[in-house]
Amino acid sequence: MRLLLAEDDPMLGRGLERGLAMAGFVVDWVRDGRSAQTALENDAHDVLLLDIGLPQQDGLALLRWLRAGQRSLPVLVVSARDAVPDRIAGLNLGADDYLTKPFDLDELIARVHALVRRQQGRAQPEMRVGALVVDPLRREAQLQGQPVALSPREFALLMALIERPGHVLSREQLEQRLYSWQDEVQSNAVEVHLHHLRRKLGADWIRNVRGVGYKLVAPA
Repeated sequence: MRLLLAEDDPMLGRGLERGLAMAGFVVDWVRDGRSAQTALENDAHDVLLLDIGLPQQDGLALLRWLRAGQRSLPVLVVSARDAVPDRIAGLNLGADDYLTKPFDLDELIARVHALVRRQQGRAQPEMRVGALVVDPLRREAQLQGQPVALSPREFALLMALIERPGHVLSREQLEQRLYSWQDEVQSNAVEVHLHHLRRKLGADWIRNVRGVGYKLVAPA
């Protein structure tokens, strides 16, 4: 899951970037509102973590721009402004959730997963395709009731595929889900991870649609 973190406090930003990465998220961190808007215009993210007090363009203005463009990206406001009018303003402008600082990292992570479940129309945390079950919170996968040991990249790749089973995702789309701006990506990195994932799940689980991309399907 790829997150855009818009936070101007360097200490908090570094801490969140590190903590979220350790929890398995791909994190792009920007420090002002204009950079956040540029990132939203040019890259695909699953959730926006938005501080209100951003320089150059504040968080509420960015949120207003985002929703005016009919963008449905889930937004979790993370702010030190804890007054009721501030929370109401953020939610009324289109934020999906509002968390005040200081907060517990585990609570933030749980709220992010809840936002994604809500957007995908899922009530349960587990994701299932045939005999394959993936738990994003525990970062565990089971096939026919048996655990499947996956590297962080392999798990991220499986998450991208199982979120839209049967839909074809291009190599570029998968790349965006696996790597942040600061990562150096080798040209065949996605194919290497796909090869390892197929070896662990079985070759029939991931289909290659020639010239288009890859999709996850339950074998017949």
